[in-house]
Amino acid sequence: MNWKSKIITASVTATMLMGSLTTGALTTPASAAAVENSKVKVIWGVNLRTSPSSSASIVRLVPKGETVTVLQKSGSGWYKVTDSGNRTGYISSSSKYTQAVKGNTTTGSGSTSGSGSGSNTSVTGSASVEKVIAAGMKYWGTPYEFGASRNSTATFDCSSFVRQAFIDALGIKLPSDSRKQGAYVKANGTVQTNWKNLKRGDLMYFMSYKGSSASSYSSVNKSTATITHTGIYLGDGKILHTYSNAGGGVTISDISGKHWEYRFLFGGSAL
Repeated sequence: MNWKSKIITASVTATMLMGSLTTGALTTPASAAAVENSKVKVIWGVNLRTSPSSSASIVRLVPKGETVTVLQKSGSGWYKVTDSGNRTGYISSSSKYTQAVKGNTTTGSGSTSGSGSGSNTSVTGSASVEKVIAAGMKYWGTPYEFGASRNSTATFDCSSFVRQAFIDALGIKLPSDSRKQGAYVKANGTVQTNWKNLKRGDLMYFMSYKGSSASSYSSVNKSTATITHTGIYLGDGKILHTYSNAGGGVTISDISGKHWEYRFLFGGSAL
């Protein structure tokens, strides 16, 4: 082969390579962490998207070092995942972006225990639970309004938010206010008065705010206290709820060591 032929061959090869990169036909091998309900560590910043497509809207950039949970594979190049803030979306399944976390896959219904607050650290629940949480997460940042309309998703108060998540996900219409929802949960089955015993997807009920320290609630008879707030337990000591615009509207809050822990009355499943 003369030098002119070599140049032509190299040019054709380069053109084919660029075409493959453009169309996505040439990809990095799939990550070994393809097991559903397994944890994977992000080793290169990757976009969390609303659907399994590179043209889908970006929810956030998941940074290097964050651990996410693979809910399922989606097609040949995507994982459906939940991130550290329990947002659900899609990331590339390329091994460029993630690696398996050894010995940290979920079992049974999808719960796994680990270190942290000492709470049940369930990362995934039943299909119904995950649908409810995903439905709630899509309202992230929606403004808070006390007494918000039950027929609108423009604003929420705590109970209308929980109610809408169940309607959207499962078509279940819970009672319209937090006290009636609490009674519904009690009638549905066994409730827990220690939030650390809750499962992912359980509903949580709280009394009025009296202060930021445990001592502010030490004299309260919680068995007769009035429910004033509700939210959805996510596991790992976190709650998905809304309580004020200053708090960010629909948001996720930590429970342990916060007034949420001291105000907690009981929780349980509405399913």
